[in-house]
Amino acid sequence: MSPNLELAIGLLLGVALIPVLAFLFLRTSVEVDDGEAVLVTRFGKLVATLKKPGYHPLFERIFPWVRVHHVSLRRDFRHFQNMHVNDSRGTTVIVDLWLEFRVDDPVRALFHVADWNASLHNLVSHAATSILGNREFKEILCDRTELGTILQHDVGIETQRWGVKVELVFIRNVSLLPDVSRQIFETIAARLERAKADVDEMGRLNVAELEAKTSVQVASLVAEAKGQYPLAVGRAFEELERRPEVFEAYNALYDLSLVRPHRTIAFRGFDAGELRAADGAMMTMPPTTAEKNGAHSAKEKALPS
Repeated sequence: MSPNLELAIGLLLGVALIPVLAFLFLRTSVEVDDGEAVLVTRFGKLVATLKKPGYHPLFERIFPWVRVHHVSLRRDFRHFQNMHVNDSRGTTVIVDLWLEFRVDDPVRALFHVADWNASLHNLVSHAATSILGNREFKEILCDRTELGTILQHDVGIETQRWGVKVELVFIRNVSLLPDVSRQIFETIAARLERAKADVDEMGRLNVAELEAKTSVQVASLVAEAKGQYPLAVGRAFEELERRPEVFEAYNALYDLSLVRPHRTIAFRGFDAGELRAADGAMMTMPPTTAEKNGAHSAKEKALPS
């Protein structure tokens, strides 16, 4: 056999052995990714738990009674949509729950529960029904963070036995059935109309009360102003009496106005801020000093001695 032929056969054998060696390597080792654990069982019994990332030799893996189970330790989530819950008043509330968790104990998660995914769904449904069923719709809508914490604690106690740790429960959406929503909107609209009517009536009463108080104050001020008019006229006559020639002229004009009342007599000579001409025309003439003395003498004669 020529050397070239031997070399060619050797190369073919080497190439053919590569898949076989790769298969043997994979069958006699275990790859552990970051964020996961690998459980090795022999005849169904746990013999090793591998958590360090990398390749681990496992020569007995070539035997059929040795099995390898990969369990993820990363944070995972579940979204439970359209969960129907009756609140404390019997109103059907539709909620969406967002749940975040991770496997804390891979041995329990694999061997202590047959299907923890289905069990988790049933557990969350029961917890939501029992906890949210004791609240009214308004409380569920406003206290979602607090209720999420309560749900997390209630669900976490049960899932801890499965090796699953619940890290967050959040109520994402809260809604009602269409018929119930329409009834609530109609009730709110009626309450708003009633509140608007109460506000309008209160405003009308306040305006009426304010107008009445204003009328009283205006009437009081008008009466006070009218009371000041005679005082001002009296002061004007006192000023006239200090000037006899002016006072005599005023009396003469007043006598003429009584003789011919249909004639209009204009008074002039008053400065700004003093008596107006129209007010002067309406004044009655006060008695003179002689008339005052004559009236006083007549009164004395009328008195008995």
